[in-house]
Amino acid sequence: MKKNLVIAAAVGLKVDQITFFIKSLRKYYAEDVCFVIGQDDYELEKELEKNQAIIIKTKVPRKSIQFKRYKIFLEFLKSKDYKNILCCDSRDIYFQSNPFDFKYDGEINFFLEDRKIKDCPYNSNWIVKTYGKEVLDNIGNKTILCSGTVLGSYKKIKEYLYLINNNISKFKYKRRLKYSLTFRIDPEGRGCDQGHANYIVHKNKIKDIHFYSNNSGPFATVFYLEKIIFNKKFELLNCLNEPYALVHQYDKKWNEFKNSVNEVRKKLGINQI
Repeated sequence: MKKNLVIAAAVGLKVDQITFFIKSLRKYYAEDVCFVIGQDDYELEKELEKNQAIIIKTKVPRKSIQFKRYKIFLEFLKSKDYKNILCCDSRDIYFQSNPFDFKYDGEINFFLEDRKIKDCPYNSNWIVKTYGKEVLDNIGNKTILCSGTVLGSYKKIKEYLYLINNNISKFKYKRRLKYSLTFRIDPEGRGCDQGHANYIVHKNKIKDIHFYSNNSGPFATVFYLEKIIFNKKFELLNCLNEPYALVHQYDKKWNEFKNSVNEVRKKLGINQI
C-alpha cells in the first residue's frame, strides 16, 4: 500500500524551532516525513531522526532555501511513489490531527487566506515585482492562497512543483536598486514564491484543484484569520466548531495563541515559550 508524505524544509533552523512541528505531527501521523536541512545542522538531524524523519542534506543557505526547496522536493520525488503529499512550511506550523484524514475534493488542494490579493501589500507586491501590474489587475480580485500548505496526489504535487520551480527560474523578482547593486537578497522578495503559486493557480495553469476557506476548511492560515476560538482541549476551531487539522502562522498572533500553544506544548512534553 502506498504511503502518504509530509515534506518540508528546515535549513538552518534550531531544534526548538522545529520540535513543535514534528512532535505534534507524530502524535497523529505515522507515515513518511521528509525534511531538507543544512549540511551542518547536526543537532537538528539528530532530533528529526529520533522522530523517524527522512533527511535530505543540502548546501543551499537558509536565505535561499525558500525558492530552492521546490527543486529539491522534485528531485527527491522522482524516484519515489506516494499516495498523497503535503508540501508545507515547518517553523510556524503545528498539527491538531492527521492532515490526511480529511476527505479532500481536489486532486490538489489549496488553502485560502481572508484577503484578496490586491488588498494585501505583501501579496500584491510579489505579483507586481514578478509578473507586472497588468497581472495584478487581472488576478487582484482573487483570494490569496497560501503556498506554505499545499496537499494533493503524488502526480499532481509533482506537476505543481515543476510549474512553480519553472516560474521561479523564468520570472525573477525585480529587486530594489540598493539590493540589485550589492547582490544582497531583497527581504521584500523572500516570500514571492507565494506570488508564483497564486499566479499558477489563478491563471489556470494547473487543473483539478479545490479551494478551502480559511474559516471553514481543515487548515488555518492565521495571519488574516478573523475569528480565533479555542475549545477546552486548547484546539483552534473553524467556524463549524471543528478543530483544524493544521495551524499555520500562529506566531503572527502570538498574544492570542500563547496560552493555548503552551498548554499543547506541555502535553507533548515540550518546553513552554
